[in-house]
Formats: sequence, structure tokens, C-alpha cells
Amino acid sequence: MNRADRRTISRQYFSRDRLAEHHFRSFNAFLERGMQEVVDEKETIDTDIGDKEGQEPVFVELGDVRVTTPRVREADGSEELLYPQEARLRNITYAAPVFMEMTIIRGGKEEEEHVVDTAETKVGRMPIMVGSSKCNIHGFSDEELVEIGEDPADPGGYFIVNGSERVLMTSEDLAPNKILAEHDTKYGDDIQVAKTFSQRRGYRALVLCERNREGLLEVSFPSVSGSINFVTLVRALGVESDEEIVHRVSDDPEIVKFMLENLEAAEVQSTPEAIETLGKRVASGQGKNYQLKRANYVIDRYLLPHLHEDGIDEEEVRLNKAFYLCRMAEACFELALGRRDADDKDHYANKRLKVSGDLMRDLFRTALNKLARDVKYQLERANMRNRNLSVSTVSVRTCSPSASNTPSPRATGSVGARA
Repeated sequence: MNRADRRTISRQYFSRDRLAEHHFRSFNAFLERGMQEVVDEKETIDTDIGDKEGQEPVFVELGDVRVTTPRVREADGSEELLYPQEARLRNITYAAPVFMEMTIIRGGKEEEEHVVDTAETKVGRMPIMVGSSKCNIHGFSDEELVEIGEDPADPGGYFIVNGSERVLMTSEDLAPNKILAEHDTKYGDDIQVAKTFSQRRGYRALVLCERNREGLLEVSFPSVSGSINFVTLVRALGVESDEEIVHRVSDDPEIVKFMLENLEAAEVQSTPEAIETLGKRVASGQGKNYQLKRANYVIDRYLLPHLHEDGIDEEEVRLNKAFYLCRMAEACFELALGRRDADDKDHYANKRLKVSGDLMRDLFRTALNKLARDVKYQLERANMRNRNLSVSTVSVRTCSPSASNTPSPRATGSVGARA
């Protein structure tokens, strides 16, 4: 395709879609579904009320969340619609109030639950993208835009923070929850590595499966210093049989030979022994009961978190993790045998782009966690002072970034680079 053809295609594309259409679609989806999905992930805010004898436990159940259109509060306390041009001229943030349903519930587990109070309350303000579905000029004709001082040729797709126009830069990242195999060097030796960025609900954990110079597999993941023997970890996850471990990795004779070497070097032969060994690594010097508890917590919380699914039995989740590790081991062996090429991290098939909705979702999740800590503190303080617990008395801080901050750590003040 020559330069003229590319120019023709680009003109046809931008004559049909807005320059920042991908940002509009992503941000609108975040407002329509993404915010509610983050709230549903959180679901409840637990408190320490009820830890003492004679007190019923108290928690907050989170409900629907909604965003209105941008508004400004005047000095007399009244609220008026805010338009982008006014935000620019007055050096204020083009943001809309965020409301959330909260229900304070007392009881649970052994006690019968009963609602203490329920209400919809304002939890913060959300910067609104100019031209998005929640923008006050969305759907305006050219004449209407000119009438309120807006430029009809303005492509939109940016935010206004303290009067300055800010755009979210698209972030490029490696694809999550995908096995990538590659060659690496460790202590001067060539090794084979299979890795995956396991991601769930905003938490991202790098899990590595390495085949060292002796041909033995080792696994490393967050919260565990160093590496764990592959067979030990798989047995800790509930796969004890040598035959099943080999079968789950591969039935290829050459790979089976590699696996037999790993089984011969294995330190443990059963699941309880494997968990005990892991416990000594993650809680060295602690009591045995604490070591076992910590080992179970680590493999459930930090090892391949993307395989967790609500409503699935814990034993089944652990088996799925063991089988996934076996796939990573197979990738290492295939790479060592030359049966597969190393994955190219720069290939677009192994890349993912985070646009405005994805970035705002990450930021909203962080803000919601901060809000949860504030609500927990206020409820516990009110209970300690023997005050009535109600949503209206909970002092809720702003859930969105402060007006002095940009919509995202990746934001830039370049007005000319709005798209």
C-alpha cells in the first residue's frame, strides 16, 4: 500500500468516526458498566465492630453507583450545570457528582442480620470527558455549541482539570493471563523461562517458571522470597501422584524424561509435607500452625490470582492452578527442545492497550478502597462514642482524585495532543 492509499483510508476513517472515538467508547463503557463492576467486586465494607463480646458485627453493603452530569456549586450553595468553556474560564474541574447506595447492616453469621440504615449518598466527584455521554454538550448541534461558546470543530476526548485541558495517554502493556516462553540468562547460564502476568480485580502478580542449568523446574511468585521447587508446589496444590504430574505436563517421551529427573529430585511426596515445606519458607521462625496457615494463604492469594472464581470450590481452584503450572512447565521444555520459538514480547498479539476507560477504572478502584477505609474508620469511631450508626453521619471523603490532580498518572497537559 503506497502513501496515497494510506492517506485516503485515514481520511475516510476520520470523516466517519471522531478523532478520539476509541476514548469515547472506553470512557462511556466505564461510566455505564465499569464503575458498577468495581463496586460489585468490593461488595461490602467490613468493620471491627463486634470483635468484642456482647457486640453484634456491623458491615456496610454497597449498592448501585451512578454519575450525573457536571455541575458547579456556587458561593450561595446552589448548583448549576457546568459547561466546558465555563470550566476553562473559571479554572475549575469539569467533574460530576458520584452517588452510591450504602446499607449499614448489623448481625451476620451466628446473629440474624437486620438493616440499621440505608441511603444513597454522595461519595465524590468524577472528571468527565468532554464529548462523552455524560458531558453537558453531548448531542448539541453546531449552532447550540457556538451559542454557549464552544468550538464545533473541537474533537473532544479530553478532561478539564483546574481549567487546563488534559488527555489520557494510551498505556501499552503485556497481555495478562497469558503464558510467554523465552530464553534468559542467570548466573551466566542459559535458562528457559515461562512467565505469566496473572491479573484479577486490579491486582497483578508475575509468576515465573524457570528451568535451571540442572534441568530442574523452579517457580517464583509474589510474597515468597527466591524460588520454590516445581514438584513441591504442584503437590502443595493437591496433585500428589507422580504419574498424574507427568501426565499433566506432557506425554511426550522426551519431556517425560525431563519430568522424571524433576521427580527424582523432589523433596516431598505428599500434599501435607509440601505445605509444611512452603510454610517454613514464607513464615520462617514462626510456630507450625502459623506456618501452615500462612502457606495456605499465600498460595490462595498470591499464586495465579486470575484463576480464582467466585462460587468455585477452593480445592478445584488449587487443582486449576496446578494444571496451569504444568502448562508453563511444558512451555519451558518445548523451548529447550527447540519445538517452539521464544515468544516475542513486542508482537502486538502479546500486547494490550489501556485506553481512558481502563485507566479510570484502575483509578476508581484505588479511590473506592480509600473510601472503604474512611467509612470503616468513621463507623468504628461513631460506635465507640455510642452514636447512632447511619449513612448520613458517616463522613465520606472525596472518592475521585482531588481537583489538583490529573485524571490519571499518565495524563499530560498538552492541549494540542488531545487525541
